[in-house]
Amino acid sequence: MVAAHVRRACIDIGSNTTRLLVAECAAGHLEEVHQDRAFTRIGRGISGDGMIAEAKIAEVVGVVRKQLERAHELGSSEVLGVATAAIRRAANGSALVSAIETACGLRVQILSGEEEARLAFVGAAGTLGHRPAGALGVVDVGGGSSEVVVGTAPHAVDWWFSFPLGSGDLAEEHLRSDPPRAGELAAARARVAEALDGVEAPSPLEAVAVGGSATSMRLLAGPLLDRPAFERAFAVLAADGAADVASRFSLDPERVRLLPAGLLILEAVSNLFGTPLQVGCGGIREGVLLEAGELV
Repeated sequence: MVAAHVRRACIDIGSNTTRLLVAECAAGHLEEVHQDRAFTRIGRGISGDGMIAEAKIAEVVGVVRKQLERAHELGSSEVLGVATAAIRRAANGSALVSAIETACGLRVQILSGEEEARLAFVGAAGTLGHRPAGALGVVDVGGGSSEVVVGTAPHAVDWWFSFPLGSGDLAEEHLRSDPPRAGELAAARARVAEALDGVEAPSPLEAVAVGGSATSMRLLAGPLLDRPAFERAFAVLAADGAADVASRFSLDPERVRLLPAGLLILEAVSNLFGTPLQVGCGGIREGVLLEAGELV
């Protein structure tokens, strides 16, 4: 019997971006129909008292409303909403979730670090295109946190670690020049090393990187993030401003400004795993839709 396909959508409200994925879903399989994103930068909009500004809440509500309308236009029978690190740690994250539900009718789940890690693993493993012969490592670099996971495909997580440092935070703290200066990169690299100090991860047979930084790296340095690829990417990002790099590689300038920070985290996790990283095709949003398909 052929599994019935259902069109579902996921709206993922992250620290840097708010993203929509629409896909045809069957048991254990997704076929992308549409993706879009907006750089809402919620993490940068959190004030010193930990509050998301009212103007930022209104902006995100407007973005979600448009993405929800698009998902319905494309025939999605179900739209699922999730929110990640910036909303999780904001003092009024629940106010953002409530505003979205009131204005749009969409219930948004604020994910824990453990849930982010699991969904990133499920999404990466489910879109890998093959079943690894051994343990699979996954790293998901977000704007406000990063998750590192080792498990057995398609969904058995054996070890995970979530740390509250993402590309948005790291860029805001240390990489303020365009392009970043050598001293700034050194300080940011030390900050990543501090975040991972004492962490001992199992050694996977294969490792996959997901998230906006990893996806952009495919355009900048190719689908395999090994030492030469990281060196090439850092050389490009340290030589020219974000606008120039964005134009040359068909990237968003906002993403390019965040990319050196994301790269430093990816490089550190590659060293932690002891293996190069493949650029994955799916992460949290794909994981949400794959898990939804298993529940029906």
